[in-house]
Amino acid sequence: MKSDILLCEYSYHAEKKHVSWQDGLDYYFIRLQTEGNCTVKLNGITKQLYPGDLLLCKPEDRCELFIEEYTDKSGERSISSGDYFLLARGIWLDEWWKREDRPTIQHIHDTKKLTVLWKEIILEKRRIYDKDAELLDYLTRSLCLSVDIAIKDTHLYQNRLTSPVLAMKRYIEEHATQSIKIQDVANHAGFSVSRASHLFKERFGKTIIEYAVEIRLNTAVKLIKYSDIPLEQIAEISGFGSYTYFHRVFRKHHGQSPGRFSIDAT
Repeated sequence: MKSDILLCEYSYHAEKKHVSWQDGLDYYFIRLQTEGNCTVKLNGITKQLYPGDLLLCKPEDRCELFIEEYTDKSGERSISSGDYFLLARGIWLDEWWKREDRPTIQHIHDTKKLTVLWKEIILEKRRIYDKDAELLDYLTRSLCLSVDIAIKDTHLYQNRLTSPVLAMKRYIEEHATQSIKIQDVANHAGFSVSRASHLFKERFGKTIIEYAVEIRLNTAVKLIKYSDIPLEQIAEISGFGSYTYFHRVFRKHHGQSPGRFSIDAT
């Protein structure tokens, strides 16, 4: 199930360049434009790539990249193109690709998380000694899954009504394991409590607290599966406050106690 990373790097070009896979790619090619621009010809269709544009190519896609002179914002002619890219293949990537119908080119509103993961993969891939293949595999999976999240978040952001709702969603995700109140979430987005509650429920089909509890439960499940931390401490780390409350909520959602779940997970 491991993914095989052939190449992962950051590149910057200040001279003309042409890269071609006219006979078709033998791997998945994921590329994020970060500076300047670039022209891509993918399966016969030509498009311009600008900072924030994500290119997603699958094996057998015919792809060409052209880095050429263009007119920048100041009116000057220049050649400039910077990008992060990943060439990889493997069974997990095949399965990931089939899960969703993704656009071949998607502008990403917030690229920070993607670039952080890209940098981690690049550093680990460059190691000559003590290279951790398992870590590289997990980082690659994290990047691919984060690509899907970034695409969905961008679609939300592009909808004017849901931009502040997206801000609420992110705030909850960042603070769910802490003591979080609806008032805190509403203040973050500049809404009243009633307005924040209504918009969030309307967009996501669940209340703010229900979403926070969902995140806490997911955090607890991962800790139970992949750590040896005692259940009482997991309840605290996940944001439930008390084990009694954690036990009650966990049983309600999973149909069994945390202790029973822990035994079944081993």
